[in-house]
Amino acid sequence: MKEMTARCYFLLSSLIVLLVASIIAGILVQLYFLIISAFIFVVVCGALINLFLQKGSRDVEEDHLDNMLGLPSRFSYQELQNVTKNFSHKLGEGGFGSVFRGTLPSGTEVAVKHLDGFGSVNKSFVAEVQTIGSIHHFNLVRLVGFCAEKFNRVLVYEHMANGSLDRWIFDKNQDLNFGWKIRKNIILDVAKGLAYLHQDCNQKIIHLDIKPENILLDQNFNAKVSDFGLSTLIRKDQSQVMTTMRGTPGYMAPEWLISVITEKVDVYSFGIVVLEILCGRRNIDGSQQENDRHLLELFKSKLEEGRLVDLVDKRSDDMQSNAAEVVEMMKVAAWCLQTEYAKRPSMSAVIKLLEGSVDVVIDVFGNLNEDFLNGLAPEAAETLSSIVLPSLLSGPR
Repeated sequence: MKEMTARCYFLLSSLIVLLVASIIAGILVQLYFLIISAFIFVVVCGALINLFLQKGSRDVEEDHLDNMLGLPSRFSYQELQNVTKNFSHKLGEGGFGSVFRGTLPSGTEVAVKHLDGFGSVNKSFVAEVQTIGSIHHFNLVRLVGFCAEKFNRVLVYEHMANGSLDRWIFDKNQDLNFGWKIRKNIILDVAKGLAYLHQDCNQKIIHLDIKPENILLDQNFNAKVSDFGLSTLIRKDQSQVMTTMRGTPGYMAPEWLISVITEKVDVYSFGIVVLEILCGRRNIDGSQQENDRHLLELFKSKLEEGRLVDLVDKRSDDMQSNAAEVVEMMKVAAWCLQTEYAKRPSMSAVIKLLEGSVDVVIDVFGNLNEDFLNGLAPEAAETLSSIVLPSLLSGPR
């Protein structure tokens, strides 16, 4: 009898344990599904809110563009699909999107830049439209029109038959006709474009991303500054501005380390580009031997030795034949590359020098070597480039 009673108690206890376990398991399952449902709800709500904010921001941006005066033509996305044959002929690809060749109904050839992404891309789009949408200069690429429709952001430029400058100065199979006269004119053209941005617009425009990829050449090798997506506008009476670090490593002035900049950051970048044009190589070139990888360091040592002629582009017989003039142009680059931005010239002063003002040359080169040789070392340049936020770096174009 006792044994049977014990069994009954055991069975009863087991049933109670199973019942409690079932209840707990049910609660846990319900709790699990409740947590999953709540997570899905939060994700969906977040996505809807994000879409709503993007739409609101996009609507505000489109309304803002509608209310701006003096802008170029506004195209529908369908029109640009027709102009580019559904974006079928790609000319190139860069950090913010791809560029396609197109033909307007009038027969005019254009370059159509389709921007990809949101956030910084939208800022780049608005900056570009605001900056060059209403200004015109022979040495600035003309913005023919734009499209701001739903999620599509597209810029339409005049087509530049000879593409970007980097294709001509860094290509090992460069055209033999790309000689001294063409390069000298390109340098002067870029100087004129920058001088217009810095001094002749209603507001001072600092480009912030001067490099060979952003200098385009027409069929006659006239140079035009392009790509104003990182540019900033400041009042003419404003001497400097504090802004987020941006640009392309290798072309950024040392004062970016404190993020307080003036238009002289463009002057510094211009100096780097001039050296690259004259030497036929990049400022930082990993394919070179270790001692020759940094063009600035090499330039400083050759300047000390009085052997700047060694840096003249050896692939061009015409550059070698005009080596004396090329070396004088290198000194112009050094003038622009001084570490203290106040010592760098304005772009209008550079133009006067390039157009033959002997007085300026005498004043400039008196104590040039010491000022330049105390400039930014390559190690500091690498430090500068390494701390730039990737989202604000400009990629190749």
